Amino acid sequence: MARNGFAEFLIARRAELRPADVGLPEGRRRRTPGLRREEVAVRAGVSADYLARLEQGRDTNPSVAVIDALADALLLRGNERHHFSLLALASGNESRCPGSESAEEKIADTIQSILRALQPTPAFVIGRRLNVLGWNAAWADFVSPLGLLDEGQPNLARYTFLHPTARQVLRNWSEAADIFAAALSRAKLRWPGDDSLLETIDELRRHPDFAARWKPHHVGAHISGTLHIDHPVHGLVDVPFETLDADRDQSIIVWLTGQARAQSPALRLVR
Repeated sequence: MARNGFAEFLIARRAELRPADVGLPEGRRRRTPGLRREEVAVRAGVSADYLARLEQGRDTNPSVAVIDALADALLLRGNERHHFSLLALASGNESRCPGSESAEEKIADTIQSILRALQPTPAFVIGRRLNVLGWNAAWADFVSPLGLLDEGQPNLARYTFLHPTARQVLRNWSEAADIFAAALSRAKLRWPGDDSLLETIDELRRHPDFAARWKPHHVGAHISGTLHIDHPVHGLVDVPFETLDADRDQSIIVWLTGQARAQSPALRLVR
């Protein structure tokens, strides 16, 4: 039986903690890093057998009291605790109705109008799978030389991990890779029955750099920050970007080129 995100989180978090973190002696050498399953079970007030069933994905309906007890046992706070609770509540749905949440990704005419109205500021819309669903002319002009529109429907994660020039184009490639891997992890939690999303993740997990970043227990950051780009036309440029939620499935990303810091005086992005 495949593990769900909650089970993967439990295992990963248990491996991260050390006995000293919870006031236990190190004792003799451990075969695996982290806390033993029995130690977490005692701290949470559950049986080791029940915790094993949770970690193996054989039990997918923990009570709220058990979730809270495990969160305390694993020293989870703030966003991590909230994320842990969401994973637990979603764990019973991950294997049900496969494909029931798959949907054709289209953007509304009103969103298209917003993209046009943002011109000449580069802007585009992404869906739950990080497909780029629509964009304005300013964004197309800027990214075409980067190879982002080379073939088919552009996808931010596929471009970052699979395009041959992405590492040269994105000077902060590792940061961008972390953001997009975390975004797909959050999407899997929110839409566990979306076959197309799962296929995208499975394809990327065959890439070692993505696989190393695939951490279902990682809370991740909002898709925003600064892209440090080595542009074949504009040279070295740092472009801040921000995300605006359009609806529950889609987000508008605006590249704030008016605030861009160029290392080349020839850069003129805002006309």
